[in-house]
Amino acid sequence: MSQLILFPGKERSLLRRHPWIFAGSVGRLKGKARPGDTVEVLADDGKFLARAAYSPDSQIRARVWTFNENETIDDVFFKRRIAEAVARRRNLPELKNEEGVRLLHGESDGLPGVVCDQYGDTLSLQLTSAGGEKWRKAIVNALVQATGCARIYERSDSDVRRLEGLEPVTGWLHGEAPAGDLSIMENGVRLLVDVVGGHKTGFYLDQRENRLLTGALAAGKSVLNCFCYTGGFSLQALAGGAASVLSIDSSGPALETAKRNMALNPQLDAARAEWWEADVFTALRELRKAERKFDLIVLDPPKFAPSAAHADRAARAYKDINLLGFRLLNPGGLLFTYSCSGGIGNELFQKIIAGAALDAGVDARILRHLAAGPDHPIALAVPEGEYLKGLLCQV
Repeated sequence: MSQLILFPGKERSLLRRHPWIFAGSVGRLKGKARPGDTVEVLADDGKFLARAAYSPDSQIRARVWTFNENETIDDVFFKRRIAEAVARRRNLPELKNEEGVRLLHGESDGLPGVVCDQYGDTLSLQLTSAGGEKWRKAIVNALVQATGCARIYERSDSDVRRLEGLEPVTGWLHGEAPAGDLSIMENGVRLLVDVVGGHKTGFYLDQRENRLLTGALAAGKSVLNCFCYTGGFSLQALAGGAASVLSIDSSGPALETAKRNMALNPQLDAARAEWWEADVFTALRELRKAERKFDLIVLDPPKFAPSAAHADRAARAYKDINLLGFRLLNPGGLLFTYSCSGGIGNELFQKIIAGAALDAGVDARILRHLAAGPDHPIALAVPEGEYLKGLLCQV
């Protein structure tokens, strides 16, 4: 096995169990290694540190599979790791009877660059690292054995693959496409899932708890859901007894899916739902001019800052929509506001929201910090900004 030998002092992050080895920490490669090959990572003095997947085209030169010198990286390794990850979810009481669950969450489960979501008997797999790419077959076999799933679709089409020197890959890896629509029941609401063409792996499972909280606080309220995508927050608000829900998104196809979701739930009053296809920034200004007001507003925009280099521009965009959101709230109104931008950390996001409230002339209070759901365990070794963050504010 080839060896990746670090510069003196560069082993400190690994000793703290950080699973990434950056190019600037690597002194030399002893032997030859292709993308995805397992290498031994050694300190400058020859001390064993980890076994990792080598990625010569990435600034993250290697991603750790194990810190255990006695653990071999082979098919049995993936069978064991994946079975453990699946069992962890099954033991969480809050996930009992959930049809949509994140089974594998990369570094959080000791599987860097490997993400897998379960939607009923269908799995959606995303491989974003050279190591995940190398071990695709073993990962698929282990998933089938651990879950007994009917089918697995690969959604390895994330832009981050290019940083690993990998091209996008999609397609069925196990089983065949379902005969009809794929849907899941989430907190009493049925929602369509598109593993082939939907965002990410087909659905935003990480917002499940936040959608449920929105529904719990929506009774009798007028609700505005911005960047509504396929209507998850909207339907939960209606299920919670909202008096009205206005949902806005710039994607016509997403809104059509949202309306199909509405039709899947005849227990909800469709007359209380309004759907706008529009640019959210423009629509918020139009609502302001029309002197519309709402009791509860959800701002769940797409990623404005994929990296710290985009943080300034993204901060202005977050400030803009939240300023408008605060101005559209009735006294005592609630604002659910989110960011999934890696370049915007929690502290900066909170400062942006505070500045927006100040400029809007409202006295806002943070009631709760909102984060990813319980089946998205956050590994401390992974940068915090990579995960969804949010705030629930009241004016």
